[in-house]
Amino acid sequence: MHVPEHTMEQITWQEFEKTDIRVATIVAAENLEGARKPAYKLQLDLGPLGIKKSSAQITKHYKPEELLGQQVLCVTNLGKKQIGNFMSEVLVTGFADESGDIVLAQPAGKVPNGSKLM
Repeated sequence: MHVPEHTMEQITWQEFEKTDIRVATIVAAENLEGARKPAYKLQLDLGPLGIKKSSAQITKHYKPEELLGQQVLCVTNLGKKQIGNFMSEVLVTGFADESGDIVLAQPAGKVPNGSKLM
């Protein structure tokens, strides 16, 4: 498999440290009605940060009931984003597969909710 050259602008370590990436457990998942692309609305337990909401276009690989209890990596300091009639509070992270469908970024083992990526 050919890996393309790194073409993104380099950032400093201090800039990276500004990104607040934390672990959350999905406590609720349902279809997000009115979205332009199929998506779920998620409720995420971020431990000391509380329960936050997010929209995620992950319908190809996951069913809502399969998501419950799964831990995911979230960016918590991007600010809120209006998606249709839903206000997303954090960004759930993932990677596009060969078809462009999103696979969730998840820790390899269970960690406390709200743990910060180091």
